[in-house]
Amino acid sequence: MPPPNFVANFDSATAMAQATAHALRGEPFPALGNPPSLKPAARRANLLPSRVREKGFVVSGAAETISPRRVHRLDMEAAADWLAEEYPPGPYPAVAVGSSCGALVNLYAAMGIPWLPQTLLVPVRQRVHPDDPTAAMEKARRYGHRMMEALPDWQLHHMHDANQDRLMVRALTYFRVKRRTLGPGYERFLRERLEPGGTIIVPECTRTWGTTRLGERYVFQHGALGGATEEEFHEGSERVAEYLERYDSPVRRWDGPQPDGRSPEAEWGFEPALRDDIERFADEHGYRVKRLVFEEPDDPSPMVADLHRWWYRQRRIPANRLLVSSFIVNEPYWGLRTGSVPFWMKFNMQPSLTTLHRYLDSVDEPFDELYLMLFQHGVEAVGLPSKEQWRAVLDRARQHGTTLGVDLDEYPLDFPHYAKYDDALLREVASRYPWPAPLSLHDLETFLESHGHRYAVDWLSATPA
Repeated sequence: MPPPNFVANFDSATAMAQATAHALRGEPFPALGNPPSLKPAARRANLLPSRVREKGFVVSGAAETISPRRVHRLDMEAAADWLAEEYPPGPYPAVAVGSSCGALVNLYAAMGIPWLPQTLLVPVRQRVHPDDPTAAMEKARRYGHRMMEALPDWQLHHMHDANQDRLMVRALTYFRVKRRTLGPGYERFLRERLEPGGTIIVPECTRTWGTTRLGERYVFQHGALGGATEEEFHEGSERVAEYLERYDSPVRRWDGPQPDGRSPEAEWGFEPALRDDIERFADEHGYRVKRLVFEEPDDPSPMVADLHRWWYRQRRIPANRLLVSSFIVNEPYWGLRTGSVPFWMKFNMQPSLTTLHRYLDSVDEPFDELYLMLFQHGVEAVGLPSKEQWRAVLDRARQHGTTLGVDLDEYPLDFPHYAKYDDALLREVASRYPWPAPLSLHDLETFLESHGHRYAVDWLSATPA
């Protein structure tokens, strides 16, 4: 069952939910879930000039947009119905509901449990200059208000990122909507799929961003997590000016609306109103609630990687292979089948590279093998690492380090990578292991009791067992 036509396949939440569901069905997640028939054409994309590739990337995103005149007529419960069709029937000892996090996708796959996202992207058709965030906000304001009038249990975060999303924001507006309540679809899923007395895990990313309030449940966010800092989006910098000059922009800094408050970050941040409703629902139905709280979206990555290493050693299989994923380029099924330790980067920018190096510095035993998948967004953005910096990561493997289908000479315009990473993983890694029995909630809690103090993640009880 395809997702509703108002939900983007390139959205982080949509792709991560699909990757989780594929793993729970015992299936790989090749080519970001796109049809295999598209692979041959995608692999030849680098034969085209870079400008043509950029336009193709924009067209592919624009094809998933909806008319702004439809935003007040969307049936958001259709997204819950779609997710219910994606996951096996269960029952499950636990279900996760909350923030998007690629590291936790690997945890859910290992535990054999579903995840229901709080945040979804609704891509709305709108043409603006990427370097005019104020015009983007004003042009979308009327439609945003109509959307919120029709969706009283949701809140809208209009996100405009002229750095990483420079190509896409020419053709579409990022309306990210967050659930404030479970709603009928999620409640039905939990009643039907969660075991009696089971656990609702609430992943909560506490990251915030300066926003401009346009309504009670409607904010505008200029910028997003990635290579440029929040201050650079609002105040500019030398590297922002160089970036804008490189792309022949008429400005040398972004002149967006000034923030008048802080809100949960549009893509990753957790809106606490949903937790209140989850606790109400759990109390009514006899479930317990566990909170997984972290600030940055990739804070759980070291914990999930070390947990897999600990688990593999208990299963007496090698734990010497690191599989680094990026944004929505993730393969939880083959990660487990090849006995790879997963490490997720929220994007392909300098902060993520720094986090990866920090993790490699911290491990008790260096990895013999290191494999790298990189999301390709088509922009030489502020904070984009060089190909030499990525090769330096691969050099940290004791025996073998390589990208999985990435041509670093074409990065970040190597769009064929999306059609090659899964085949490259199977070609590079010969090891195969049976699909394991799920990692239990008791196993997770045992690991966190001994090692949890090492990570920027809190595992909290919200209700008594």
